[in-house]
Amino acid sequence: MGRSITALALGRGVHVVLVDVSEEVLGNARAEIAQQLRHGQFMGAFPGSPAPGTLTTTQSTSEVADAAVVIEAITEDASLKARVMADISSTVPAGVPLITNTSGIPIAELAKSVQRPAELAGVHFMNPAYLIEMVEVIRGPQTGDDAMAAILSVLERLGKKTVVVRDAPGFVTSRLLHPMINEAARVVAEGTASVEAVDRLMHGCLGHPTGPLRTADLIGLDNLADALRLLAERTGNLTFEPCELLMEKVRRGDLGRKTGRGFYDYGKVLS
Repeated sequence: MGRSITALALGRGVHVVLVDVSEEVLGNARAEIAQQLRHGQFMGAFPGSPAPGTLTTTQSTSEVADAAVVIEAITEDASLKARVMADISSTVPAGVPLITNTSGIPIAELAKSVQRPAELAGVHFMNPAYLIEMVEVIRGPQTGDDAMAAILSVLERLGKKTVVVRDAPGFVTSRLLHPMINEAARVVAEGTASVEAVDRLMHGCLGHPTGPLRTADLIGLDNLADALRLLAERTGNLTFEPCELLMEKVRRGDLGRKTGRGFYDYGKVLS
């Protein structure tokens, strides 16, 4: 997701420092971001054709010390996000807004890890971030007015339409979408309908753009399983636990588009 957000920012003329865990990962990221930028330009995602921003890649969070805003977009692991946010919070000076791109971890929970909770808010970008123009903005209980104003201004510069919601497990989009995908997978596992039939019905009858199971492949089945587990834990609703078909695919490494196979087969994935 961080790569898609980076492509969005670069395409809008924003300079980006991208931090990740290894040079190999960063090398793959640079190639994918370049591909996404080309795709975004082809799709007309960057009106006015601004000069692309510059991309700096690094393994050190110290290089974000001069950032105007920080967006965390790592895997949906609450403890890992908390550690990263604590590190970033101690690196950037006061007044720099911190954005967590979480699909469902409460902002109040992550705010316990940062030095200045008033500067933290959530922004749930949809994938691909450079094409889907609306984002869900989550204001935590401690999020301050100055941070909210700055974050909304950044999102406006990125060409995003925004809807601000209150903090809660899963917020709005994940609380509705992820259980629906889970139920779609259960329908397939029970033999009621095929993957293709489920998606065709949801698209043709209910107007879902791609169908829930194609959407799952785009999200990443591992990310979806993590998000469902978190939703079950934080709401106490065990029906949100990822179903066995979903977990079976995760165990096999069939994680969706990024691995070439999920609910659908996308062929070989080029590194």
